[in-house]
Amino acid sequence: MALDFSEILVVGVSSRALFNLEKENEIFKKENIVGFRKYQLEHEDELLEKGTAFPLIQALLKLNDYVDPKKPIVEVVVMSRNSPETGVRVLKAIKHYNLPLTRWAFSGGEPLSPFLDAFDVDLFLSKDEKEVQKVIDNSNCATALIYDAPLDYNPETERVKFAFDADAVVFSEESELIYKTQDLQAFHKHEEENEDVPLNGGPFAELLKKLSKIQEKLPMTIELTPLRIAIVTARNAPSHMRVIKTLRHWGVYVDEAYFMGGLSKENVLKAFGAHIFFDDQEIHLDGSRKVVPCGKVLYKSNSPMKKYDQRIITEKLQEKEIEAKEVKESENI
Repeated sequence: MALDFSEILVVGVSSRALFNLEKENEIFKKENIVGFRKYQLEHEDELLEKGTAFPLIQALLKLNDYVDPKKPIVEVVVMSRNSPETGVRVLKAIKHYNLPLTRWAFSGGEPLSPFLDAFDVDLFLSKDEKEVQKVIDNSNCATALIYDAPLDYNPETERVKFAFDADAVVFSEESELIYKTQDLQAFHKHEEENEDVPLNGGPFAELLKKLSKIQEKLPMTIELTPLRIAIVTARNAPSHMRVIKTLRHWGVYVDEAYFMGGLSKENVLKAFGAHIFFDDQEIHLDGSRKVVPCGKVLYKSNSPMKKYDQRIITEKLQEKEIEAKEVKESENI
């Protein structure tokens, strides 16, 4: 009988997100697979350092200590484009750090995205932007581009803490697009008028629902579980109630919610002690990534938000070209 992972949180993590393989990645870029393979074999006994996703993965796996060992609630799959041969260092590091992992995928250079469904992955974490974009475009799996870890990050070890942005992450990008293409007043008006209409789910909606189910499986009241969930959003009154009512409609319990109203998110995230924060905008991630591990949620290639961002970038480039031309002309006068 095939294993049923429908009630288990399955996280796929790339070897480069789990361990620090930045030097090895640079060797691969400069010397291609031949140089990379040679380096890995020569340094096979050299221990890999922990990467950005390591504290999250370690804390998640500890949740299994609260339940029947025969019925785990978290499964982690290491997914790597290494070959089995060049992946030996990864396997040795897993053993050294006592990570109870039994499944991994070494694709030998092939894209990983087609294998996510084979492992029933709910969340995929990677430092490869092209790979993440493929997953976003071709899968329903939640996925994020992982940034380098903060230098002085000191994670909590007895609990695991997820933090999510709201629009274009937990919820669809529809409301955010109104703000982007119109203004804040139009956004607030739309959200207030639709307060009782549940927001559509975004790329991380199913993950949030799965996390909420995992909370319910832990042997304590939901308010006291070691798995904590926070929403950290730029929304504020009067757009806040639609978020709360949507989560209630979904049957999702969220421990904490912070409606920032344009304030920087980094101080709240630091106080919360997030093991990971997911957001779709660089303006919020620039500061947040300095205090907690962060993952950027990319837009689908054909999404309205992606097209909007591309248009804004093009307009800014055109403005710079015009300014440069005007400066050059003025110098010639």
